[in-house]
Amino acid sequence: MADSKAHSANIRSSLLEFFNTALASVDPLNLVGNFLPPRPKGRVIVLGAGKASARMALAVEQCWPGQLEGLVITRYHHAEVCKQIEVVEASHPVPDNAGFDATQRLLRLAQTAGPDDMVLCLVSGGGSSLLTMPAPGVSLEDKQQVNRALLASGAHIGEINCVRRHLSSVKNGRLGTACGRAYVLTLIISDVPDDDAAVVASGPTLADGSIAADALDILRRHHITLPASVRAAFCRPAPTSEFCSIGQRDHFVIATANDALNAVQTSAEKSGWHVLNLGASIEGEAREAGKVMGGMVKHLARVRSSATGNQVPLLMLSGGETTVTLRHPTPGRGGRNVEFLLSLGLQAKSLTNLTALACDTDGIDGSETSAGALWDPTTVQRAQALGLCPAEHLHRHDASTFFESLGDLVTTGPTRTNVNDFRAIALT
Repeated sequence: MADSKAHSANIRSSLLEFFNTALASVDPLNLVGNFLPPRPKGRVIVLGAGKASARMALAVEQCWPGQLEGLVITRYHHAEVCKQIEVVEASHPVPDNAGFDATQRLLRLAQTAGPDDMVLCLVSGGGSSLLTMPAPGVSLEDKQQVNRALLASGAHIGEINCVRRHLSSVKNGRLGTACGRAYVLTLIISDVPDDDAAVVASGPTLADGSIAADALDILRRHHITLPASVRAAFCRPAPTSEFCSIGQRDHFVIATANDALNAVQTSAEKSGWHVLNLGASIEGEAREAGKVMGGMVKHLARVRSSATGNQVPLLMLSGGETTVTLRHPTPGRGGRNVEFLLSLGLQAKSLTNLTALACDTDGIDGSETSAGALWDPTTVQRAQALGLCPAEHLHRHDASTFFESLGDLVTTGPTRTNVNDFRAIALT
């Protein structure tokens, strides 16, 4: 029994180390300096929004010789201490007045850029709600109402961001347009499947080709009741000059979920693991994805048990962004990663050699203070001893309470990066 507990503890520690490896591989401090261009003739103006934007700004200050100015907007408790670039904190995932006021100031600064200046735009996930200036005629309250409804509807992040970009005066390339003839370089940390640069933070400097009718269709499909101002905004034709960019525009995606998965795969293989990397494009309902993954794990366990010879430990890696549709009338405390993990564990609870971790790389799973959680071969037994019913917690979207009761939440605090979900499933 003691050996079994020690083995379980070692595997849990390994998964936590792999998560730390993933985070280090997409830390802006290790990346931004590789993408900075030569100094322009004029000013260097740094603008940004997202959960990683403050750390990206700090990286710029550490690597850039000479004068800087600028403003970035990040989530509450995600700031870094910068000397030349102002950092403002605001609300995520529902925008607030702090974000609205900061966005107005950021846009005015962009409009001061001249033809000899460079605007360095730092973009990461979370920027869609942090960089907030509603479309003409739409109040912040109406935009907040639509945003809350979308978040509870089960709409995936691409759909949510499509609506956000068409309810904005600054997204979908509009910030880039405001920079006029200046050179605009956008550095992007991607939190979206397939890493479409125009989708991250709803593309402040990059338009994606969608139209307002696409956003309206999304809202109809998810049965979102629209305030009159929002409906009118979607029906109003856009100015023909809205997306005209005069100056040179470049962008680089400097970190992705696949970068994190590949870094972990390299580390794990050096440690003797056999790695099955499923990539970072897994979407859909969190509990359904967990159920499917649990079925895959059971199949792999059967294959391994029928094979002859010593079995090396197997590590299954994946990323992406699942969603949670709140169907219970009184939902508990949860997030997409803990809901995925609880569903996975229930599906594969018969396995005595399964340990799994599911965490958000920004350190915050949904609206919780934890990044995610761990499941191990003792989870069900320990839950029963405490009188917990895992199926009931899953039904009520209350997975955070379940894992917290077991002491199995993973708490990192804000990581100041964001490449979305990281999942590591071990069969030993």
